[in-house]
Amino acid sequence: MSKEVNEITSHPATPRPEVRTPQVSAPPSQLHSPALRSPLPRSTPRTPRFMRTPLGSPIRHAIVTMKGHLEELGHLTKLDPKDAWLPITESRNGNSYYAAFHTLSSGIGFQALVLPVAFTFLGWTWATICLTVTFVWQLYTLWLLVQMHEAVPGTRHSRYLHLAMSVFGPKMGKILTLFPIFYLSAGICSALNIVGGSSMKLFFQIVCGSNCTSQPLTSIEWYLVFICLAIVLAQLPNLNSIAGVSLIGGTTAVVYCTLIWVLSVSKGQVAGVSYDLVPAKSDLDRVLDILNALGIIAFAFRGHNLVLEIQSTMPSSLKHPSRVPMWKGVKVAYVIVALCLFPMAIGGFWAYGNKIPSSNGLLAALIAFHTNDIPRPVLGLTLLLVIVNCLASFQLYAMPIFDTMESAYVDKYNKPCPKWLRSGFRILFGGVGFLIAVAFPFLSSLGALIGGIALPVTLAYPSFMWISITKPKRYGASWYMNWFLGSLGMVLSVVLTIGAVWSLIKQGVDLHFFQAA
Repeated sequence: MSKEVNEITSHPATPRPEVRTPQVSAPPSQLHSPALRSPLPRSTPRTPRFMRTPLGSPIRHAIVTMKGHLEELGHLTKLDPKDAWLPITESRNGNSYYAAFHTLSSGIGFQALVLPVAFTFLGWTWATICLTVTFVWQLYTLWLLVQMHEAVPGTRHSRYLHLAMSVFGPKMGKILTLFPIFYLSAGICSALNIVGGSSMKLFFQIVCGSNCTSQPLTSIEWYLVFICLAIVLAQLPNLNSIAGVSLIGGTTAVVYCTLIWVLSVSKGQVAGVSYDLVPAKSDLDRVLDILNALGIIAFAFRGHNLVLEIQSTMPSSLKHPSRVPMWKGVKVAYVIVALCLFPMAIGGFWAYGNKIPSSNGLLAALIAFHTNDIPRPVLGLTLLLVIVNCLASFQLYAMPIFDTMESAYVDKYNKPCPKWLRSGFRILFGGVGFLIAVAFPFLSSLGALIGGIALPVTLAYPSFMWISITKPKRYGASWYMNWFLGSLGMVLSVVLTIGAVWSLIKQGVDLHFFQAA
């Protein structure tokens, strides 16, 4: 049975002439099958008469322009309107320079001073290998985080916690990442208070001299001076507004790191220097020493909990994704980080060997061994640079805490925080940090424990999140590598944390609560 097949009309961008469709023979049940329908138009599409009038021309032009824009963009990123009220995402005009400043400031600091201590437990060869492997590993996971910022079309993961909740689920994401992220941020801020306050005390002693008649402040009073200065700087409203502070912080870190290792190496090896491993009373003590050293190395590479937050300050589109300028900034920053960390670790161990103090590392060694043969202005300048760097780093690591505190208010009242409340939150956090520094003045000596607890944020979770989001080919090279790195990172975190706690219990630490030295 022959019938003429009904045709459909399409509306392409340009008119086409009428084309006749040949007759098709088919069973009656298939006459309306999509496979038999012709894609060719029956007639030329007609533009509504109103759109051809002078009044309709601007409307037609606007429609065409919008259509082209949407085709070019390819997707629309869904932004939470509340993000415009929070300090991390309040401003999105960042660039690769800002990314480099923030990454450098977060990637290098006081934790680099104790890297030579790890060499005293591992020796030249193994310490250098572990430091190099960890540097490459954390740089890879940092690249993963940069790529995952917009890995889901139409979504920007502006915070590490949000990415974890998106991948692992709201409940499990908080369980896995909330504690290590805030422990890392709050712990580092309190440690910065201790290091900065102690450096202020030493700076005053060096500048004032041995004949000074002024009554010196106590350590707790210097902590208070430091936190007051930090709170004043913390009144800057958002993450982009502290880009200049991060530049100063990164620059001072590079200068004082270079000064310390150059001065140490130029003065030569100290008398009786030895590169033998620190003696251990038993095999268990040797294992604990090795784990402690690995924890110190892990703690040296901090800042992954800030990567997505830094990237969220940049504008982004399909043609100009934020991952491009972010990765440019990261590469520049980490070249500088490597040029600081490796000379400090290797040069510091060469100069002091196993005589390097476990607390404050190279800075304490420089003052202990070279106070009399290095000019006081040089020592004073070094300490001043340490103080400035601590103040700058405090702003960067405190920003996620500020963001979380304000987010609770914004979610509840659906409006931005008033300026007085924003200032109140920051004063409150500064006060809590000061109390922690006073109550636990030995906090800066717990680098191995902090490194073990925060290690998954740096070395493990990014690999698991990459597998979940990008879904690489099962049993492929990327699949195997990320499963291996993620699993190894989790095992190391558990082992290092247990080792650090056991070491504290067995060997002890000077736990002088509320008694700052």
